[in-house]
Amino acid sequence: MAGNERRLCAVDPYVEQDHVAAQSDGENAAQYRESLRHHSPVNSILILLTKCCPEIESNHRVWTGSSSPNGPPLADWNKAQSIEKYNNIFLLYALHGNNGIVIIAVTPAHSSVLILNSRDQRYDGGNTIGDVTENEDRNVTSWRRSARSTETWSGFRPEGGEDASVSDQEEFHLTSSTFALTEDTAHNQAMVHWSGQNSSVILMLTKYYDFNSGRVTESSLWRSTDYGTTYEKLNEKVGTKTILSYLYVSPNNKMKIMLLTDPEVESSLLISLDEGASYQKYSLAFDILSLLFHPEQEDWILAYSHDQKLYVSVEFGRRWQLVHDNVVPNRFYWSRLGLDKEQGMIHLEISVSDGRSQYITCKLQNCSDGNKSKPFPGFIIPDSLVVQDEYVFIQVPVGGQSVHYVSYKRNAFYPMKLPKYTLPKDLQIISTDDNQVVAAIQDWHQNDSYNLYMSESRGLFFTLMLEDVVSSGGPEGNIMIDLYEVAGIKGVFLSNKVVENQVKTYITYNKGRDWRLLQAPATDLQGNKVYCEQPYCSLHLHLHVSENPYTSGNIVSKDSAPGIIIASGVVGPELTNANVSIFITSDAGNTWREVFQEEYSVFFLNQGGSLVAIRHTPLPIRHIWLSFDEGRNWDKYSFTSSPLYVDGVLGEPGEDTLIMTIFGHFSHRSEWQLVKIDFRSIFQQRCTSDDYLTWQLHNEGEVCIMGMKRIFQKLKANVRCVKARDQYISQMSDSCLCTEADFECDYGFERQIDGTCAPAFWFVHSATSRDCIAGDSFLNTTGYHRALSNNCTEGNLLKYSPRRQKCPSQAPKGLQLFTNEGTLVATLGKNVTFLVFLEEGLGSMTSITVDFGDGTAISYVNISSIDDGVKHIYSKVGIYQVSATANNALGFERIVLYLHVSCQLEQVQLSAPSVVIKNKAVNLTTVLQPSDVGTVTYYWWFDNKTEPVVTLSGAMPFTFSKEGTHTVTVQASVGNTVHQDQKRISAYISDYFRSHVLAFSSNLDELNPGVSEWREDIARVVKNCMVQVTGISEDQLLVTVLPGLPTTAEIFIVPEKRPSDRAMDEKWLSQVLLSALNQDLIQFTLKPGVQVNVYATRLSPAPLVDSSDSGHSGTAVIMLVSVVLMGLAAFVIYKFKRYKILG
Repeated sequence: MAGNERRLCAVDPYVEQDHVAAQSDGENAAQYRESLRHHSPVNSILILLTKCCPEIESNHRVWTGSSSPNGPPLADWNKAQSIEKYNNIFLLYALHGNNGIVIIAVTPAHSSVLILNSRDQRYDGGNTIGDVTENEDRNVTSWRRSARSTETWSGFRPEGGEDASVSDQEEFHLTSSTFALTEDTAHNQAMVHWSGQNSSVILMLTKYYDFNSGRVTESSLWRSTDYGTTYEKLNEKVGTKTILSYLYVSPNNKMKIMLLTDPEVESSLLISLDEGASYQKYSLAFDILSLLFHPEQEDWILAYSHDQKLYVSVEFGRRWQLVHDNVVPNRFYWSRLGLDKEQGMIHLEISVSDGRSQYITCKLQNCSDGNKSKPFPGFIIPDSLVVQDEYVFIQVPVGGQSVHYVSYKRNAFYPMKLPKYTLPKDLQIISTDDNQVVAAIQDWHQNDSYNLYMSESRGLFFTLMLEDVVSSGGPEGNIMIDLYEVAGIKGVFLSNKVVENQVKTYITYNKGRDWRLLQAPATDLQGNKVYCEQPYCSLHLHLHVSENPYTSGNIVSKDSAPGIIIASGVVGPELTNANVSIFITSDAGNTWREVFQEEYSVFFLNQGGSLVAIRHTPLPIRHIWLSFDEGRNWDKYSFTSSPLYVDGVLGEPGEDTLIMTIFGHFSHRSEWQLVKIDFRSIFQQRCTSDDYLTWQLHNEGEVCIMGMKRIFQKLKANVRCVKARDQYISQMSDSCLCTEADFECDYGFERQIDGTCAPAFWFVHSATSRDCIAGDSFLNTTGYHRALSNNCTEGNLLKYSPRRQKCPSQAPKGLQLFTNEGTLVATLGKNVTFLVFLEEGLGSMTSITVDFGDGTAISYVNISSIDDGVKHIYSKVGIYQVSATANNALGFERIVLYLHVSCQLEQVQLSAPSVVIKNKAVNLTTVLQPSDVGTVTYYWWFDNKTEPVVTLSGAMPFTFSKEGTHTVTVQASVGNTVHQDQKRISAYISDYFRSHVLAFSSNLDELNPGVSEWREDIARVVKNCMVQVTGISEDQLLVTVLPGLPTTAEIFIVPEKRPSDRAMDEKWLSQVLLSALNQDLIQFTLKPGVQVNVYATRLSPAPLVDSSDSGHSGTAVIMLVSVVLMGLAAFVIYKFKRYKILG
């Protein structure tokens, strides 16, 4: 036999051992062999070698764990790689292969949609699937964990395989039919809607998505009315040239179908009211990005566009109306009847500016400013609004930190109370079921794990549920937590927890109060005893699940099959991705059995009365496995004559599934093949009471769980009968007596080693809260509280339950004061809203006084009067001490904040001399517009210094220690506004130079834009004009145009870099320059028709530093007069030869 296996590998390595029989089928065998040759030859050879040649097992680990030496990595064959929700379509799993990727998805409610993406394409989540959302999909972190490892065959056994361990079993045949979607060979995506609920209609939209262009270029619409036996192509009914991109179904009425066209071609939708039999087309004025159906009204739909606008239709898409713009993506919610004031309300998060959002509510057809409500008066952190059941969650910026707030039953918002030194980096709302909030919080010291916390009914006070739970990032940047709630049994959860750098799986039966490791199976699949002792060894499970009730993930359970859990995992010290097997439990996690040593998808059939298993493999298959005794024995069934590459499986919606459709193809060149499997022939009769037995829930023998004993009915082993709807029965006996195990530690208390609850070191117990009214009573904690879903009675109930006491008089405590924007700055002349919160004290008898710090204050008789905040307008800039004081008969509490009130800074100008003397201090000053803007911070840079000098004053003395031209830059910062100015200053060694102030003709002022670059250009033009008229060297002239009006300038005459023997050189040049100015010789043309003259206004008072020499001699005076006369004569000549200097 071994020789035959080796010959098979050598002669034809493409043929899997399971399909040797196909060789005798003639044409089928040839077709099968041909299809395999087109399907990843290199990897197929390697996989088959490891299967049929045991002596190369040592190399098998290298090939399957990393990559092959002759081909692409086998990681490309990742079967059942899980994918998180893409927006609001539920992605279930992906089958990766060299022939492409298959992505499967479903919509919520009672319909299902299957996304298939295969053959020579890569997955691109942003371009593959549209959004379909319901109000019950709450845009919060999923229960599901991240994708599995990409090691495809990590759990492969040489003796395993589809037939290796059961080759001697009789093969049964199922009633099946195959339909080929002809003419759509190139299509690489499909969306399938199966109505279910006694409907035989299936709709399928196939399309070709071009990944290079990022758009759909072809599509076909198919419809079946016989549960998938045959399909009709409907392209002519929707328009042969119409390209369809998405298919939507009303969650409240499966008869109503909506098809969306490709917006690149046309923006329109097609509507069917008869379950897809006929369609009517409507044009759209916008492109739809996502839809949100109303949970009760079948015709009400919210549509979100690419430009962040929200539209509403109350006619199932036939007409649309704009609701609001600047809506944050995925932050819009339908109102809930019984909680919101009106049914037709929507909750929105609106982006108002960078880094700020606002939470508003309004009527869906009238969301104008006058009809908006602001449930929270302040601004919130962007992308933080979550409306879920009775709760509304937001994050508020307070003093640079994010504070989490919650509203219960649409009442006032309060800060969520976490254990004091829990400093969250991130908080994810996991669940709000059972009138209780479960939150995952990443504490300040955690990176790849989260702590789980559970609240009381109001969602205010949180206690620790489990530490260091494994987390991972989803494909859309969301966070996924390894927490799984077992279906059918309240209070049972599984979670993966990090313990000393190892990931271990834990289970709880009382909703997180107590956790324990999973017991490993007693024997393996071959019957060998498993030696596994806790805590060093236990069973660990992968907890990625499918949100879809019709398909399987790494772990699955059903409400209709309480106690049965099927999951992939490993036995050992920790959770790994190697040697993965499939395990099953029939008693809710107490004992486990190994059922497969490879990875399979397992589906519930007949309301959990039977199980169907399909192997995960990149090779074609033609068998599935059925079990009628909860996975103890499996029968092999053939569902097709020719092996099929399986791309996805979809069961009939509903718990009583008896029909399945397998989607696949015979080769990567073939069209879609739809194989319908009808299991009804297996079940001969309806189930009766004699077909059931009872099973009691327990936790390692303890039958009192969550305060009661629960007994369930389930089918006896190997009974093949059809279960009626809701035929499974959960019988509850008398409630158990309350014990300490039924109580959790209350907020501020921690469980000790002996199991008792004691106050945490940071907790100071207070008697009451601000909601307590004098004369009323309240429940004062004993340190314990009974779990909300616990139903125990009597026993120790009174010992641990809170004790009712009268509301005592109490001084106010926990007063908080902050602005609605969460900042400490305000704008002059605009409303600023102060929010005041009081945690403890008699709210109804505690007065609140808010002092705004500008001589005004306001008082309120009780704290509830200011839930919407206190508004005030400041008339002057400055820093104000704002205080809030809470006062009652027993005491008071005061809190203070300092508010910076400023106005908008428009401009800053640097004022400094253009010429200074080396090593002599000079004053640098700034001029602000407007002059009084509040607190200003100045940043000064000198030359190439990278670190600024920071001052709170706009004036700064500075000494230049080097000769030459220096650059000074100043920035003025007020609030979020920063303005800058820059100036060049020349420093000289000489302590003697002269300057003149220049004026310009008035026509220049009309064209002065007040821009520094303009002043530099005018200075350059004036300097060039003076050089050409007077002949003075440009190195000895510096011209600076000063800011402001009227326009003025200053000219400096500085010593030559190489001084000559003439001692009176600067004075002589000054006289020459003044003569030219006085004779209107300095002028320029600003633009055609605008002539500007430059005048001298006055001589500078004195040299910057006087010389200590004695008075001039008479000869010197005569020489000066001669020089002046010569200069005047020269100017007379220049006047007749004057140049016209162009600006």
